[in-house]
Amino acid sequence: MLLLANKPGCGGLLLPKHDQIRPHPTFEGIFVGVITSPLICQRVQRCRLWPELLPAEQWSVYKAVIVEAYARDITFAVGGGLSAMTYAGQWRNTKDIDLYVAPAQRERLIGVLRDLRLRDYYEKQAYDRSWIYRSYTADTIVDVMWAMANQRAQVDETWFDGPEVEVDGLCIRLLAPEKSLWTKLYVIQRDRTDWPDALNLLYGVGMELNWRGLLNDVAQDRALLVGLLSVFAWLCPRKAELLPAWLWSELAMQPPPRDRLERDGSRAALLDSRPWFSPFLAEANDGTAEPKELEQEC
Repeated sequence: MLLLANKPGCGGLLLPKHDQIRPHPTFEGIFVGVITSPLICQRVQRCRLWPELLPAEQWSVYKAVIVEAYARDITFAVGGGLSAMTYAGQWRNTKDIDLYVAPAQRERLIGVLRDLRLRDYYEKQAYDRSWIYRSYTADTIVDVMWAMANQRAQVDETWFDGPEVEVDGLCIRLLAPEKSLWTKLYVIQRDRTDWPDALNLLYGVGMELNWRGLLNDVAQDRALLVGLLSVFAWLCPRKAELLPAWLWSELAMQPPPRDRLERDGSRAALLDSRPWFSPFLAEANDGTAEPKELEQEC
């Protein structure tokens, strides 16, 4: 069943059914559930540039999948690199889109991909089908995820509390920043790590996160979060100071060092000499920095 938006500033947009989403009082075209931070809304509205920044054929595939999923009343959220880099204030085309869906809905969303003639990536490269379905057409990949790769958690209704934003006539829901950070916390592999994304996300919106909710999600794996925050405090002591003061004691950590001699992010090159960290991407002027067209003061 396809729902047409009935909300101010959203006339005629295709919307998924989600009763807890409401228009943000300040940011036109942004719809929020539990997230109301002006900074996060400022980041999210940059998603409107996706159709301009992505190759036309890639965006057309994404849009076709989203429209058909909404037509079938399938609830999902966009996560992965697109979501994390939105919160970080960066732009990076990862060549794929990650769609998070409840396990009970996964076959229906996979059916959308098959009906749109996207092929199973398994025929090109085997992958673990216990948590993800990978599909592709040409160079564009669409992933459907219903659990974490390590099976620490399955997607449930709390994964759909993120903000929605108008993009090319659609209202697209993002994975909430806390869930985005949580999913990246476990990706430390021999040939890949998502901690650079997690550090950039912390730099972008760390002070606005629902830390109580994140701690509840992380549960017995707090040691991983302690490790990430330790690196972040070393990398950006002044930014780390903006995180809730109670967080450090809650995690039995020392507060960030008051190291005013180090510019925030100046140690990033010790980890990778290539530009990767938000404070220096604009200076590198290599096209990876977030576009400025939609920036505004909070």
